[in-house]
Amino acid sequence: MKVYIAGPITGIPDRNRHAFEAAAIYLSRMGYETVSPLEVNPPGSCSSWNEAMRRDIPHLVSCDAVYLLPGWEKSRGAQIEQRLAFDLGLEILTGDPGPA
Repeated sequence: MKVYIAGPITGIPDRNRHAFEAAAIYLSRMGYETVSPLEVNPPGSCSSWNEAMRRDIPHLVSCDAVYLLPGWEKSRGAQIEQRLAFDLGLEILTGDPGPA
């Protein structure tokens, strides 16, 4: 199963890299293939939030599930990703991945 990781990025030091990496490790250990917006949009690859979201959404819809990082509800992008995943019938996963 392929899982898209959604969570806050904007305004978080180092784009919240530690949380995304910890989630990817956690999910990989459980046998999931992961897709991270940090990999889809490496630093400097997008000139705006809109551009980043336009690049992220095709990856999200190609997944079977979305994993919501803690704090996702405070992120405009993650809220959009959660709603789209829900509306498309993707499985919604949550939980604390623990340390990487």
